[in-house]
Amino acid sequence: QVQLVESGGGLVQAGGSLRLSCAASGRTASSYAMGWFRQAPGKERKFVAAINYGGRSTYYADSVKGRFTISRDNAKNTVYLQMNSLKPEDTAVYYCAADKVFITAKYDYWGQGTQVTVSS
Repeated sequence: QVQLVESGGGLVQAGGSLRLSCAASGRTASSYAMGWFRQAPGKERKFVAAINYGGRSTYYADSVKGRFTISRDNAKNTVYLQMNSLKPEDTAVYYCAADKVFITAKYDYWGQGTQVTVSS
């Protein structure tokens, strides 16, 4: 069992930056691949980025490539999403997720989400 808690969301102007954190608890949390997803109002949840358990492999949605960076610190059981050059269309609730599989359409564990609002 893995519990996930996101933090770091907030209100930022377009062009600004935010760093989201996802703290994972559970004895084997560091052995899980982690992903970030987002859901805008009235829209379905979409994949943003993923990182494998060791942190050496990452994968991004085209919409965030070059602007967002996913990383992890397994000593702290924490995954980060550094978001730069934010745009109003990045406004969404951001969720972190964990699974044993690196690239998957289904994640086993989810956090409660953190709101990111980008003003124009």
